[in-house]
Amino acid sequence: MYSFRNIIPEIGLEATLDKIAEMGITEIEGGPSQGLSPQEFRQMVEARGLTIPSTGAGYDQIVNNTTEVAERANELGAKFVMLSWIPHQVGSFGYNEASKAVDDFNTAGKMLKEHGLTFKYHFHGYEMLEHEDGTLLDFMIQNTNPEYVSFQLDIFWVYFGGGNPADLLRIYGDRFVSLHLKDMKPGIEKNLTGLTDPEYNVVLGTGELDMPDILRAAKEIGIQHYFIEDESSLVMEQIPQSIQYLKSLTN
Repeated sequence: MYSFRNIIPEIGLEATLDKIAEMGITEIEGGPSQGLSPQEFRQMVEARGLTIPSTGAGYDQIVNNTTEVAERANELGAKFVMLSWIPHQVGSFGYNEASKAVDDFNTAGKMLKEHGLTFKYHFHGYEMLEHEDGTLLDFMIQNTNPEYVSFQLDIFWVYFGGGNPADLLRIYGDRFVSLHLKDMKPGIEKNLTGLTDPEYNVVLGTGELDMPDILRAAKEIGIQHYFIEDESSLVMEQIPQSIQYLKSLTN
């Protein structure tokens, strides 16, 4: 739903959900807006043949209000609770932040599992900082409990930070439970901030990322949930084109 954050104020939530359904999308990742309760949003979504397998929450919410987060996720009918950012000063993410996050994720993930949910962390690329024989991303995956903590691979951000999405999928297998699909304008400068111009999001298959290999790797490990995230101002034009690209792939 983040892709449509600027569309909802223009045409309204119901009309936006209509557009999403018309595109052939069947699953969304998100939660209620415009003052709706989780139950009201879920009814609105399901009336259009959509489901909400995944919803998001902030770091403080997940760590300090885990039960409330779980209740909201269950009201939405979600299976996953996603966190997409670890608080830190931009450009200075390091071992201390990663180590604290590992502890927090293990604790919160255990509580969420007790409520029938799976916690997943969405990497943003700043975790690709070198650490020991790998990266802080490797450290976080290797030191979180697989029983309580899973991951969502945003292929754009991991690549932006210097990683290879397909390789990560093949190395860590079922630690990944979903993907954010987005492609990157060729030739842009990359770094470890986890931040860049939203207009660098381009139609899938037209950018730098090796989409066929990434999708093959995801299929090999059994990924079930794929969310197109297009942060650009051209989302209404680009997402249908991205869907057509995905449909054109044969293996």
